Amino acid sequence: MDKKKILIVTQEMKPYTALSEISEIARKLPQYVQENGMEIRVLMPRFGTINERRHRLHEVVRLSGMNIIVDDDDFPLIIKVASLPGARMQVYFLDNEDFFKRKSVFEDDEGNGFEDNSDRMIFFCKGVIETVKKFGWAPDIVHCHGWMTSLVPLYLKTAYAKEPIFQNSKVVYSLYEKTLEKMFSDEFVAKASINNLKREDLDAYNNGTDVTLHNGAVHFADAVIQGSEQLADGDQKLITDLEKPKLDFLSEEEYLPAYLELYNSLLEQEVE
Repeated sequence: MDKKKILIVTQEMKPYTALSEISEIARKLPQYVQENGMEIRVLMPRFGTINERRHRLHEVVRLSGMNIIVDDDDFPLIIKVASLPGARMQVYFLDNEDFFKRKSVFEDDEGNGFEDNSDRMIFFCKGVIETVKKFGWAPDIVHCHGWMTSLVPLYLKTAYAKEPIFQNSKVVYSLYEKTLEKMFSDEFVAKASINNLKREDLDAYNNGTDVTLHNGAVHFADAVIQGSEQLADGDQKLITDLEKPKLDFLSEEEYLPAYLELYNSLLEQEVE
């Protein structure tokens, strides 16, 4: 029987980025799932803080060379890969000089979020989908971790819904406490639109006055996980009121088997 294919899309991952809830979970989860008989691919941004020599990143020429459009500008997408220490697994890094060369992740030295964080997010989410298409590898489950991945559920369920490689993909979205959407401008929704999406297709990402990334991702996901113990009030209400498969916050000892069980329940729906 073919192994089920799980795509992990994450904004952070240990040991490549600083330790956080996301980076810890994104490190343990793929290895656990792989050890339980599934096939794994991991995609993340190649932030300038990642030491390419130490982590032995190298460019995958056959995957590089695409351009990703953000706000009518073309940005080259470079794909790099590294073997994850202590696991028989590769991690793919999406790189671009304009967005990821700087030596910090989301904020400058004063703790202010970068003005182009929304553009960086759009580039990353579009790049993830185009990269997976280039893999020619059809994921059964796409599990997105963190606000920077929050457009992936939208794109998979709308603009790419008829794309053969994603037709059977179930999307899981994990919410974490920290987001940087407060800085996003009014143009965000227009910039995020692709492939003839209408403005109303992105209504879930905007409540009329503010950008609401988690709300949009939850709206389009097939299942949702509370990754942080504490969420902002509005995000907590999202989880509480949700009428689709969900997992509340779980301790370190509990979450790996619970996530695997959620994957299996979504895969069983496919068979029915």
